[in-house]
Amino acid sequence: MKRKGRAAAAVLGAAVLAVSVAACGSSGGSSNNASSGNDFKGKTLTVWFMSGSNPPGWTKDITAAFEKDHPGAKLNVQVQQWTGIQQKLTTALSESNPPDVFEVGNTQTPYYASTGGLMDLSSIKSDLGGNDWVPSLNGSAVYNGKQYAAPWYFADRVVIYNKQIWQKAGITGPPQTMSEFESDLAKIQSSGTQDALYLPGENWYAFDGFLLDQGAQIVKQQGSAYVGNLDTPQAAAAINLYKKLNSYGTAPKDTDEATPQQYTVFAKGNVGSMIGLGWEAASAVAANPKLNGQIGYFAIPGSTAGTPAKVFLGGSNLAVAQNSKNQQLAQDFLKLAMSDQFEGELAKQNGIIPNKASLNSNLASSAYGTVAAAAAANGGTTPLIPTWGNVENPPNPIKTLYMAPVLQGTDPSSAAQKADAQITKLLSQQQ
Repeated sequence: MKRKGRAAAAVLGAAVLAVSVAACGSSGGSSNNASSGNDFKGKTLTVWFMSGSNPPGWTKDITAAFEKDHPGAKLNVQVQQWTGIQQKLTTALSESNPPDVFEVGNTQTPYYASTGGLMDLSSIKSDLGGNDWVPSLNGSAVYNGKQYAAPWYFADRVVIYNKQIWQKAGITGPPQTMSEFESDLAKIQSSGTQDALYLPGENWYAFDGFLLDQGAQIVKQQGSAYVGNLDTPQAAAAINLYKKLNSYGTAPKDTDEATPQQYTVFAKGNVGSMIGLGWEAASAVAANPKLNGQIGYFAIPGSTAGTPAKVFLGGSNLAVAQNSKNQQLAQDFLKLAMSDQFEGELAKQNGIIPNKASLNSNLASSAYGTVAAAAAANGGTTPLIPTWGNVENPPNPIKTLYMAPVLQGTDPSSAAQKADAQITKLLSQQQ
């Protein structure tokens, strides 16, 4: 996703859940593209990863594997910060010596693809393992029908709950439907816990899942332009459900999950549940060790038992710069990074969702990862259009003109009309 500052932590913070720092080893991960050693002598492949994405053990082993397969070549891994990355990457891609391979947020990918900065990977998709990628995870890597990146890793929001509080209320297992979830929250409140669910009014990424689940389309196309589309019955159903869930606690209606950080509220030990990412649970335990062993996870329930609600999928893709002077080496690196060995080890070490369902077994020791992976198959993203970042960047009109006003009493249609007007304006502006 497009992440700056605190939003970056929402996805990349999944690294806090690292369950292993064991070395990957290079066996089984070879790209099988090594030619004569003379072909690679003196060449350096530069790869940009974002802070928190590449565990030390994983990085060490993929470097060793790549350099073994390409005698004489060197892998230069550089870690970047999310703050300011869009301008930095935009500038780099316009120059003659950009990073050869780079990580890009999934909601950012269409923008870079539209500028011509990304190499078309369609011809090597199958070589990268793309025939087995989960479709919902690969969606953001495709633009105008072409494969401009490879889906790397993902995270989504689940319900994080305090087992002791739920047991005290007489609840023996996770709810199977949204109706049961609401009933459970009411029981928790009646048992004396004021915050059965702590859900801030502007938790935009959580709300996007509600929109997806209701079949709401945030934008629609009119001719060649995109316009806001929140003034619909589907979006109204999503915000009304969100408003009702917010009422099961004392979370503010006009701030997001980072103001204050919702895990600090949950860490006090008197909150029944929150909707968040695994790193937030880990941070709560770090702040209050008494919660260790008392935190459980379940997917946000849908309307039908056995089918979780749709969720927003945040994450990152790997792409090759169109102006890379080492495109063959770059493609070889992608084949290595996307291999079952290194994709699986990344999931195991960082507790994130891999790009293939067959690799979810690597999350067996991660309670959050197991639940998040199951929900991801039914997930989605924000609109995959180049100027979407204009909407998502502060001040996000979906938060400030729609979510907060409705939770404070404004009619959904009235709020939607104002938000739609601003969304339409922002979508027309070039980044």
